[in-house]
Amino acid sequence: MVTDVILPALGMAQDTGKIVQWLKTEGEQVAKGEPLVEIETDKATAEIESPADGVLARITASAGDDIPVGQVIAVILAPGEKELENGAGQDQQASDQRASRTPTPLASRIAAEHHLNLGAMHPAGRRIQKADVLIYLQNQDNAVSPRLVPASPKARRLAAEQGKQLTAIKGSGPGGAVLAADVLAETTRAGASPAPTAGNVSIVGAGLAPALPAVDELSLSNIWRIMAQRTTQSWTTVPHFSLVREVNASRLISWRKGWERLHPSRNGVEMQDARVTYTDLLVKIVVAALRLHPRLNACWNERGIALQQEIHIGLAVAVAAGLVVPVIHYADKLALDEIAQQRSELVARAQEGKLRPLDISNGTFTISNLGMYHVDAFNAIINQPQVAILAIGRIAERVVPLNGQPTIQPMMVLTLSCDHRAVDGARGAQFLDTIAAFAEEPAISVFSKKASL
Repeated sequence: MVTDVILPALGMAQDTGKIVQWLKTEGEQVAKGEPLVEIETDKATAEIESPADGVLARITASAGDDIPVGQVIAVILAPGEKELENGAGQDQQASDQRASRTPTPLASRIAAEHHLNLGAMHPAGRRIQKADVLIYLQNQDNAVSPRLVPASPKARRLAAEQGKQLTAIKGSGPGGAVLAADVLAETTRAGASPAPTAGNVSIVGAGLAPALPAVDELSLSNIWRIMAQRTTQSWTTVPHFSLVREVNASRLISWRKGWERLHPSRNGVEMQDARVTYTDLLVKIVVAALRLHPRLNACWNERGIALQQEIHIGLAVAVAAGLVVPVIHYADKLALDEIAQQRSELVARAQEGKLRPLDISNGTFTISNLGMYHVDAFNAIINQPQVAILAIGRIAERVVPLNGQPTIQPMMVLTLSCDHRAVDGARGAQFLDTIAAFAEEPAISVFSKKASL
């Protein structure tokens, strides 16, 4: 029995995935659950596991290929099964040749949009891919109309909305296709660098304009590029508003010290994966607050507000390739040490580029902590389709009044960004007030006995 290896969707808005490398080769024996290939999405680099025991065969995508979600990229032959049976080799080869002319659904749609002849194309792989259509389109002599410029549907829509010509935008996609990020980048450049006019050109020396400085262009990862696209989309389409609250962190500090006293290091050596951080404590506090304010544990969609029954906390983590948000699932059912353990494992996998599809899925609320970078306060951009994100600054000593007298206290600034379509100012303020109350006077009654000190 032949089992298809399909490129899965690792995110709610993912359309494609980029092949990073194959971990197995054609003809190699594989076991169910064994990693086969690494793919890169907008969230992270993830490993796709074998769906069955058998032999890997018919790999149709190479490293660097951008593959539509749902496409078959290889097959697994059952143990003992051969791809080409004796006497049927020629038929199979003919079938493969026919298959090489069979376009993927996405390639068919793009070709139909531009009235292209699929039979005239020469695919690089076994099937006609999106990249094959875009390259063919780019090589056409009559590609002068903006409609014939290779571009994603979203890029066309953004260009039309902003009154821009696709022919004037340099594409960064396969075959030079214009992506939505290219349109947004062109808009940013146009807004930041207006064209010089006769009245504002500076003349230097012997009537010569100054030479433009040399520019080094960074090669962006797919994670960074799509992160830029998603954050721009969130910032420009979601009506953000922010609420700021300064919190006395004295009790938070003592809570952490108390945990460390009750959970001493083993054999005199502190176990890194068991170390409780302020982020872990704040995850516990946020979970308790979300239970009291379920409107903040929600997602916005076309139908309105979808309240989530489970609480899955995303943690913004900076890695070399960009920003990823691994998720602590069912955080409301975890004890403090379990939260610390999961956070440690997720951050380690994120930094190694080994996050699994489950690690980055189904988050309902996100926390972004920049306190370790000595940042006092900041506004975070909402991780759509979630409706809020909490930004955490560092704990720093400040002069504050206490009983009418100036005192020095450890203070921390919390900034809550909300989607005004789902959360109004009053609800957001009540939620932030609950977080502040729990941080300043952690009420043991709101936590499970397993997590309490």
